Amino acid sequence: MSEANWYVVHTYSGYENKVKANIEKTIENRHLENEILEVRVPMQNVQETKNGVTKQTQKKMFPGYVLINMIMNDDTWYVVRNTRGVTGFVGPGSKPVPLTPDEMRPLGIGSGKVESAPRQKYLVDFEKDDMVVVIAGAWKDTEGLVTDINAQRQTVTINVDLFGRETPVEISFADVKKK
Repeated sequence: MSEANWYVVHTYSGYENKVKANIEKTIENRHLENEILEVRVPMQNVQETKNGVTKQTQKKMFPGYVLINMIMNDDTWYVVRNTRGVTGFVGPGSKPVPLTPDEMRPLGIGSGKVESAPRQKYLVDFEKDDMVVVIAGAWKDTEGLVTDINAQRQTVTINVDLFGRETPVEISFADVKKK
């Protein structure tokens, strides 16, 4: 039996969650739990401001794509490829290409090993109680004190002065830099 890898599957736009549910149902019905190990629709937290109200929402990181951890063989390929809403695997021609560990790391997907502590140091040059500046997004040019770092979600919580009051705001690692 070969080793399980992560593969990317292209879906119709807006069908990601339906494809995930359909594949999981097929896994259960055909007893493929040992061959198709996990199906994911990667999500990220995003702050949206509408009418002056900021709220946290979750958006798909890759609209139109689903990640699948599976052992590639004729049966699993057929099941995934013929799931309603799937247009195909990502790769040249009809040959699926697994994701490399370097491609999986930013998605928070490990190869079974716990990577959270080293990953945090790898991705950010600041730590708790440091002052940072927001360089993009709705809070651009805002300074704040780091109160929490979430390596799994790749976000940092900072306190910002909002209407004369300290308010915690969660921002992506990519949108802040150390002051």
